[in-house]
Amino acid sequence: MNPDWNATEPIYLQLKERILAMILDNTLNDGDALPSVRQVAAEYQINPLTVLKAYQLLVDQGLVEKRRGLGMFVRTGVSRKLARSKREEFLNEEWPRIVKKIQRLGLDPAELMQHLKRKS
Repeated sequence: MNPDWNATEPIYLQLKERILAMILDNTLNDGDALPSVRQVAAEYQINPLTVLKAYQLLVDQGLVEKRRGLGMFVRTGVSRKLARSKREEFLNEEWPRIVKKIQRLGLDPAELMQHLKRKS
């Protein structure tokens, strides 16, 4: 996880999003343990309560489960569910803004595809 925090959003929300990104990137898979609260707090020099708050949000959203005495674990099926959810979020919220910007700039889809191929 990247230790740089932005000042516009609470750290616990940024941490939650970073964990979600780790699940989407398959750094954390279904059934994997999340790093301990103490480990994350020490590594990023943040309050353990901040880490716990981020983890609790993940539990509340049904993405992570607590196992008494063992820690927090990514629930089975979460990666697929999360990927589907994030795709929908992108298509409904971000993509329309991107399309408007493409149109505003007068970019041609073929030109965009050529640029993408050169970058790959």
